[in-house]
Amino acid sequence: MTTVWFSLRRRLLGLLLGGVAAAWLVTMIFSYIDAHHEVDELFDAQIAQAAQTLLALAGHDGGEGIEDLGAAGHKYQRRLRFQIWQADGKLLMRSNNAPETPLTTAAGFSETQGEDGHWRHFSQWNEERSLQVQVSENHHIRDELIGHIAWRLLVPALFGLPLIGLWVWLATRHGLSSLDGMAHQISSRDPQQLQAIRPAAAPAEIRPLIEALNGLFLRVEQTLEAERRFTADAAHELRTPLAALQAQLQVAQRARDAGEHDRSLQQLQSGLTRAARLVDQMLLLARLDPESGLPDPQEVDLAALAESVCADLGPQILARNIDFDLEAVAGAKLIGQAEWLRVLIRNLVDNAVRYTPEGGQVVVRIERHDNGLKLSVSDSGPGIPPEERHAVLQRFHRLDQGGQPGSGLGLAIVARIAELHGARLCLDTSPMTKGLDIGVQFPAQHSTP
Repeated sequence: MTTVWFSLRRRLLGLLLGGVAAAWLVTMIFSYIDAHHEVDELFDAQIAQAAQTLLALAGHDGGEGIEDLGAAGHKYQRRLRFQIWQADGKLLMRSNNAPETPLTTAAGFSETQGEDGHWRHFSQWNEERSLQVQVSENHHIRDELIGHIAWRLLVPALFGLPLIGLWVWLATRHGLSSLDGMAHQISSRDPQQLQAIRPAAAPAEIRPLIEALNGLFLRVEQTLEAERRFTADAAHELRTPLAALQAQLQVAQRARDAGEHDRSLQQLQSGLTRAARLVDQMLLLARLDPESGLPDPQEVDLAALAESVCADLGPQILARNIDFDLEAVAGAKLIGQAEWLRVLIRNLVDNAVRYTPEGGQVVVRIERHDNGLKLSVSDSGPGIPPEERHAVLQRFHRLDQGGQPGSGLGLAIVARIAELHGARLCLDTSPMTKGLDIGVQFPAQHSTP
């Protein structure tokens, strides 16, 4: 999937400026509409008041001796005109720019559009309906005033938006400068520098990102440390068997007779087998990464799996004349990785068989416990002292008991597989004499009815 990169600064600048411009535009539109309405109301009130004043004057003078008025002097006055009519249709008085025909035939407010322009009219009769006054106003007066208002609203926007844009750009640049500082701090690090990022100052919004990065650094450091420790331990553990193999090879080369040569080759073969098992155990432990989870989990019949493992170890059990018993409940199924569970059971049973003296006893139990399943392996061997039980779960840790060969990885692998399955591993004293009892408690969410 291709990553789409974008500039956070440009996006913030666009969103903020776009929002401000849109809000300003909407405000201007509503202000223009409201101003237009108020101007219409004001001018309508003026022409209505002028009409009523003229009507009162004409009624007071009785309509006698009224003549045409002279030419208008003010520019707005030339855009106003009026007429006074008698009820019989006689024109008593008019402004110089008014025609001799009625301005309008409608009562009250009306508008006309003609060659002489767009006019707003108001017509009113007196109470006796003997005189009628008609006043007209050129609509250009209103349009001109509304245009002035709109321009006064637009000018601040034309000069203000660039200033706001500059301020937003400076503010976003300053606000995001901490991101640049952190990016430089991370990019300038050596690969071995995995300590947590501790910026002197950073916005709270990126705190989850910093904490996630610090968590990643911690996990990477732990993984690298585990790899370094594993490599060092592996080198140390492989040095001894390789030296022994080299010594056996030299003995075989210097053998004085066929019998000595054959015995040296047998010891060499045994050493190669132990070295190969050690390598296999090490590779398996390296693959068991708890962070990666279970690969291909499926329903596993734990009882059937234990029965199969015990059958494979049957010759070893018979050779040591051990009283072996497998007790398993029916339908002991759980969700897990079958091959890894097989390794877990094999390591537990193999350890129990190897460390139990001839004629001893080993019991493998699979039972239901706390709504989950519990696998336990008990033996009548020498056991493990309580103070050593935690240490034996570490890699390459071996106890000198009975001189049994081993790599010190068996229980470490068991612990890792149990962890991957969310199980709890417990080492206790076996009810049989002083032997060892190892229990693996699988939680309820991993078991199936």
